[in-house]
Amino acid sequence: MALSLSRAPDLARRRVERTLDETGLLCVTLLEGLRRTWDLRQWWGEFIEQCWFLARVTAVPVMLIAVPLGATISLQVGDIARQLGAASGTGALLVAAMIQQVAPLAAALLVSGVGGSAMTSDMGARNIRDELAAMEVMGINPVHRLVTPRLWAASTVSALLCSVVILAGVLGGFYFNVIQQGVSPGAFFDGATTLLQFSDLVVTLFKAWVFGFVAAAVACYMGMNCDYGPVGVGRAVNRAVVVTSIVVFAINYVVEMVYQVLVPRKF
Repeated sequence: MALSLSRAPDLARRRVERTLDETGLLCVTLLEGLRRTWDLRQWWGEFIEQCWFLARVTAVPVMLIAVPLGATISLQVGDIARQLGAASGTGALLVAAMIQQVAPLAAALLVSGVGGSAMTSDMGARNIRDELAAMEVMGINPVHRLVTPRLWAASTVSALLCSVVILAGVLGGFYFNVIQQGVSPGAFFDGATTLLQFSDLVVTLFKAWVFGFVAAAVACYMGMNCDYGPVGVGRAVNRAVVVTSIVVFAINYVVEMVYQVLVPRKF
């Protein structure tokens, strides 16, 4: 027991060092993937294929998530607002919540959970079959050929999904707030203009775009560095989803804090 306690600081130090090493390698993978962005002929075809794949596998889930999510927010907020005598403000709160916070996070988590897991398994399968090593032997950088199109595809689809989440969430909230709770349609949409400004939408799309980069970078890095065997690929997929979620929420907090300092809220 005493020996285990004496080794605890050393184990903690090693874990911290390993985490920092992996963080550095992840950043290197991301930057290396962006370095050859200008060479469109090398990755344009793969980019189109990845965009279609991500849009195909995330379009239906994002609708199934956004509509109930908007309806739930509308029901909960509408009930509280009605008790306070401000039922007409439900639309403003719903639209503001969907645009500022819910949409980019939902899009990022879907890209990570559905598309990112597929990217990790694909890169992991290539790794355990030594395809990545074979590409290096042939003088082809696997990061430029495989990671670069996935980075841009994930960021593009994430920004588009963010718009879909906003639209579907607002429609779901509109139905339950206007049809079920009796708020007039004019009051539902009119209140949104009092809380939102154009920069809110720009920052939301920017966050979704960045989150897509992060999801693809983490997925590709975990797949390219997974342990050999099917178990290693499965663990890489699990780690990719968990790490992406943590990093996305951390970046969201930093960006939102900086934005609130630079751009005062509209009252």
